[in-house]
Amino acid sequence: MPRVLLVEDDPSVREGVELGLRRRGHEVRAAATGEAGLAALTEFRPDLMLLDLMLPGMNGVQVCRRVRERSQLPIIMLTARGDDFDVVIGLEAGADDYIVKPARTEVIEARIRAVLRRIDHTGQGRTAVEVHGELAIDRAALSITKSGRHLALAPSELKLLLHLSAAPEQVFSRQQLLEHVWEHSFHADARLVDACVARLRGKIEDEAGSPRYIQTLRGFGYRFGPL
Repeated sequence: MPRVLLVEDDPSVREGVELGLRRRGHEVRAAATGEAGLAALTEFRPDLMLLDLMLPGMNGVQVCRRVRERSQLPIIMLTARGDDFDVVIGLEAGADDYIVKPARTEVIEARIRAVLRRIDHTGQGRTAVEVHGELAIDRAALSITKSGRHLALAPSELKLLLHLSAAPEQVFSRQQLLEHVWEHSFHADARLVDACVARLRGKIEDEAGSPRYIQTLRGFGYRFGPL
């Protein structure tokens, strides 16, 4: 089972989430501050971080940015209702998804599994390595390079790129991408898609403001190419 690092300052939430995940077989390390969470990364080596947005001292957005400076560890933000502004900042900082508190353990575990799920069907029947302009997409190794340089992509960024590039020129609505990439079957928050697209463009495009690979069709959604 995935090892989860939980960073949450509210004792009741922290204990409830930790107990629920442990009962489902997860190994969990809990921390009450951002500083303690960062310190636990090297020793605990989690598969995923559950990160509260509103932490004392170093807040969740700052922790997320620190993690992204050195790692593509999957991050799910925990947020209270009404933290819309902070949610956007958290997604822009590199979070893969977010959950509104309070949330049932089964909901949290479903999101964890969705973020960690490997892409094993996208490349069926396709050449393992595809070249699109300066991008080389190795679906078997789940590796992306640009001009020969490996790109470090967070799980949501990698899943989004693999999904879009599997059907060049096909336009996908935000809701379709939420269903296929984030596995949200209900009408979810399109900000997840927009923030991820912005982060991905910052890594794969020569100029994020003039995208060559991930293109926007206003009123419809996003597509990959044409190059």
